Amino acid sequence: MVGRACSYQMPDGRACRATPLRDQPFCFWHSPETSEDLTEARRMGGLHRRKKRTVATIYGFGGLRSIEDHQALLETVVIESMTLENSIARNSAVTRMIATGAKLIELGDLAARIAAIEAALAPRRRADEDAVFPTEGLG
Repeated sequence: MVGRACSYQMPDGRACRATPLRDQPFCFWHSPETSEDLTEARRMGGLHRRKKRTVATIYGFGGLRSIEDHQALLETVVIESMTLENSIARNSAVTRMIATGAKLIELGDLAARIAAIEAALAPRRRADEDAVFPTEGLG
């Protein structure tokens, strides 16, 4: 069974391929009934992109793709949290952040140790592979 598609025609004559709203011929993006919601969604998207750039600039935050990225963000959060009014909730949150930081250090150390072991074993692994799959005399 082929799904329904939005009835909107693009300026270049192509049809919109989005799924239409229930019991309507148009999708969210092209329905006259959702134009206000669409305007708000676009506004919020723009705000989100600006906020993301601002945070990246102010805090030097580039994402959470490595242990180091997580550690840098955690450090920033701890510093920002320490400037808040002293309270049991703040102290509890900072204590949890410290525990998280310790775990990140442990994971970083383990990752470094595994990398060192793999580097040390690489020549031996290549020798074992050559013994199982000899390449000499093939040619």
